[in-house]
Amino acid sequence: MISFVSGPVAAVAPDHAVVEVGGVGMAVQCTPGTLATLRVGEPARLATSLVVREDSLTLYGFADDDERQVFELLQTASGVGPRLAQAMLAVHAPDALRLAVATGDEKALTAVPGIGKKGAQKLLLELKDRLGAPVGAVTPPQRGRPTAAAPPGWSEQLHDALVGLGYQPREAERAVEAVRPQAEATLAEGGQPAVPGLLRAALQSLNRAR
Repeated sequence: MISFVSGPVAAVAPDHAVVEVGGVGMAVQCTPGTLATLRVGEPARLATSLVVREDSLTLYGFADDDERQVFELLQTASGVGPRLAQAMLAVHAPDALRLAVATGDEKALTAVPGIGKKGAQKLLLELKDRLGAPVGAVTPPQRGRPTAAAPPGWSEQLHDALVGLGYQPREAERAVEAVRPQAEATLAEGGQPAVPGLLRAALQSLNRAR
């Protein structure tokens, strides 16, 4: 098992990053929020989970060990594969998922692309005794977890992340416009918009529009 990878970031794409480890480029599938914290040429350390299939070996990367643990626990529920587990972590932080399951919050789960009402109900039943209680303060979705400052081009990063989650380009454009005031307010204060937080706010707007 590969528990983590550490090294300079060689490339960042909409759905994965390449980390150079001992002269070898390791392709690591990551959530948009994690990708937004990576910079090409800078060192990074990602907790990882290796998913083995008959025809593939896929390495998934996470900001920390807690996120990786939740990723693996989510897959113990029937019908949840690595892609859906990763999508759930793209929308919600680990503690937000724990809180949603603990409180039976169907709406929080249906905010994840690929999860409908019946699927959410089933997941709430199956995961109830598996994820445990939140281990820290739950950050409101619209603000996101603390992250490294996003470089200029937040709207392009956000658009690409939404398309990578399965939304149509036109839907992604509407969601970007919905959170633009939030991003511009941050810029006006001299800061840089945090893409992970904007992503969660954009997903909330898409869920309300359903």
